[in-house]
Amino acid sequence: MPKKVFLELEEAKRQRVINAALEEFALYDYENSSTNRIVKSCGISKGSLFKYFENKEDLYFYLIETVSAAMGEDMAKAGRLPAGLLEKITAYSSAEISWYIDHPREGRFMIAMSAERGGIYEKLCERYKDSRNKMYEALLEDTDMDGIKHGRDEVLTVIRWVLEGFKRDFSAEGDTAVLKEEYLGRLERYLEILKNGL
Repeated sequence: MPKKVFLELEEAKRQRVINAALEEFALYDYENSSTNRIVKSCGISKGSLFKYFENKEDLYFYLIETVSAAMGEDMAKAGRLPAGLLEKITAYSSAEISWYIDHPREGRFMIAMSAERGGIYEKLCERYKDSRNKMYEALLEDTDMDGIKHGRDEVLTVIRWVLEGFKRDFSAEGDTAVLKEEYLGRLERYLEILKNGL
């Protein structure tokens, strides 16, 4: 997490650092991202960056926490999701994609983060395992489970596989605004297959 000196910066300077880092991590995976490019982009010295954060990893996780919190707040404002399981999954996915479209820099960062591999991937899994599971469990709250023949844990696992797999495919395909309707149409078709059984 950032050091006190970062939090005491004027808002505009703090935001320049955040924006430069978001762009860097969105363009390059964690391993290939460069603090040299970040400091050049936001117009500070490398020494200043490390007065603000312990290291690159500290900055990376700060960005995840900050963007996730903002996304969570906005998603909560989107309103109540439908009661039916498949309708709820589709509505949630639509709201998530809309958030990426409305916040392109942050959206690209979150999509890139979800595609990470290597050592940072293991740290991400370890650090966010519980919060990721809680997010999927929240999708099942107040959900009409009539007609669902399987247990809650199995349903949660399938939902996670479907949504994470689709997010990976979607993020690899390009322009989120252009692909939103196509993506949601495919998601609805595949959910219908799950509903009716293979």
